[in-house]
Amino acid sequence: MPHNENGGLPSSQDSEHHGDASPTTTLRTHQPIDELEFQALGTDNPTVSKASSDPVEKSDIDVLIVDWEGPDDPQNPKNWSFKRKWAATAIVSSFTFISPVSSSMVAPATAQLAAGFGLTNSVVMAMSTSIFILAFAFGPLFFGPMSEIYGRSRVLQLANLWYLVWNLGCGFAQNETQLLAFRFLAGLGGSAPLAIGGGVLGDCWKPEERGQAAALYSLAPFLGPVIGPITGAWIAEYSTWRWVFWSTSIADGVVQILGMLFLQESNICPLLLERKAKKIRQAMDEEKVSHREVRTVFEAQGRTWQAILTKALVRPFVMFYHEPILQLLGVYMAYLYGMLYLVLTTIPTMFEGAYNEPVGTAGLHYLALGIGLTGASQLNARSLDKVYVYLTKKYGGVGRPEYRLPAMFPGTILLPIGYLILGWTVEAHAPWIAPDIGIALASAGTILNFQCIQTYIIDTFTLHAASALAAVSFLRSICGFGFPLFAPAMYEALGFGMGDTILTIAAIVIGCPAPWIFWHYGERIRKASRYGR
Repeated sequence: MPHNENGGLPSSQDSEHHGDASPTTTLRTHQPIDELEFQALGTDNPTVSKASSDPVEKSDIDVLIVDWEGPDDPQNPKNWSFKRKWAATAIVSSFTFISPVSSSMVAPATAQLAAGFGLTNSVVMAMSTSIFILAFAFGPLFFGPMSEIYGRSRVLQLANLWYLVWNLGCGFAQNETQLLAFRFLAGLGGSAPLAIGGGVLGDCWKPEERGQAAALYSLAPFLGPVIGPITGAWIAEYSTWRWVFWSTSIADGVVQILGMLFLQESNICPLLLERKAKKIRQAMDEEKVSHREVRTVFEAQGRTWQAILTKALVRPFVMFYHEPILQLLGVYMAYLYGMLYLVLTTIPTMFEGAYNEPVGTAGLHYLALGIGLTGASQLNARSLDKVYVYLTKKYGGVGRPEYRLPAMFPGTILLPIGYLILGWTVEAHAPWIAPDIGIALASAGTILNFQCIQTYIIDTFTLHAASALAAVSFLRSICGFGFPLFAPAMYEALGFGMGDTILTIAAIVIGCPAPWIFWHYGERIRKASRYGR
């Protein structure tokens, strides 16, 4: 469906208004319309606007507007079968999983890599991991909007091929400059699933169905940084750091093949309707029907693909500038992401240094991260849609994006508690299980917050979900890149206990007010939104 000036879905009044205002967006009939054209409109009888009785000023061309064949059109991705929807969700989540695996898998092998290249600068060593995340700040700004124009599947798979080539090249790097350059280029391609996946969910799932799918998709970026370092630690101990990159390239090749075979296009705006219009044009040519122009509801007069692309590329920045929802939640999500990657890059230092554990054994502590992420995610996934439906029935039967936020309340509490336990138990050289408990609690709080924010943004900016997620992705990726760079100096100067305390206080100040603000004032903020609903 087209969007109105406020970025929402148009009402029937909106459509009628557009019909009156512009002859290019109405159906003008001066000759009989055949059955094929009725089907294209999704009606049993031709729909003629109020302006259809007026004379055509510029030409005698009749304009046929192609839209979905009613709310139950099987070509509309929201009407796909659950099997087809889950297939698309699973494949997109797999793409989203592989890229974070690659982002963090090299962390345990940093010491081996530094020895091979003769590195002594701690910042450069940290960059070998985090520069991949820096690319995540820029890739979604292009991939998200492009997917809204050229289709999710096409952009996603081409970007993944780009990632595959450069990630493979990292394994053949001969110096740190080549490695950093290849890592950044691989990260550009690897960022596409994070930008496009939310758009796929918005395309396929209705709001009351979207919770579990969003939970699976949101879990993938967090499980990747858990499984990657565990695998990378043992590869580093028994092989060479180059196999860290080669092994992820092999796994990504498998996912790429599955995507080419099973990932179908979900973008309803406007690629699928354009394909539908093309089929109608071909059929009309075959029937030698003349003087008839066929357009989709998205093709207004004077709109070109170049103009749309230019506007779409700047939309994430415009949305972030104008939308308080993206500003507040984006800053909090960025802080969460930065702290996550800070922990990811310092776990080897903590346990190899403070506990004198070998590389492979130290890598096992990433399991605590996985337990917290997976456990909290699964609990939230089972309750997210149920809570949404319950609150919808309780408060008048109309769903609101704010009904996605309840799990954020415990999330904002678990996160600071976990980081305080982690920092001070490592500082005190407590038994290894104590910091692992802290890691599990902090990661549980992280995933609860992340899933609630993700689904809230998708529900609020459904039509432009990819651009909205690209906007918040930019900020969080900058933090994911920057936090690991200052971590070694901070912990060396303050120690793990005081360092984590300072970070925790900032998390409380930024995060704890967020769910309260949006629960009580979210609807008022959304009503003033240009792009939200």
